[in-house]
Amino acid sequence: MAMDIRKIKKLIELLEESNLAEMEIREGEETVRLSRWPKNMPMMSAAPQPTHYQVAPGAAPSPSAASAVAEANQAEPKFEGQVVRSPMVGTYYAASAPAAAPFLKIGQLIKVGDTIGIIEAMKMFNPVESEVAGTVIKILVENGQPVEFDEALVVIQ
Repeated sequence: MAMDIRKIKKLIELLEESNLAEMEIREGEETVRLSRWPKNMPMMSAAPQPTHYQVAPGAAPSPSAASAVAEANQAEPKFEGQVVRSPMVGTYYAASAPAAAPFLKIGQLIKVGDTIGIIEAMKMFNPVESEVAGTVIKILVENGQPVEFDEALVVIQ
């Protein structure tokens, strides 16, 4: 009998709340391994910045991708203003429905708590709220675009 999906979701929550990079749980013959890192990404000594969760049999990360990770982290451009980042991996939607008006426009004033978009993850739609107030000066993602954890979405000044 397979491990209950509710147990797996609870394990994901525990991993998110902890400083662990990965965990592996065995229940009888079932094994679930959760990792903040893709299979081929090495773990870094700096604070982890997860890209996705992996539920799969164990595999050690490859050290050969270390330079690619460092280059990717340095490649992000600097923005004038405060950047609102994606709280999770998923698909970004700029409006609540295909025919609805987008949540944001360049030049729009927003307050803390205003919805700046929706991220669909695992068939659930999660509103992304602004943590800062100001004027939207740049929208960095397009409607329907896949986003990673901690990816820059909007720049607010």
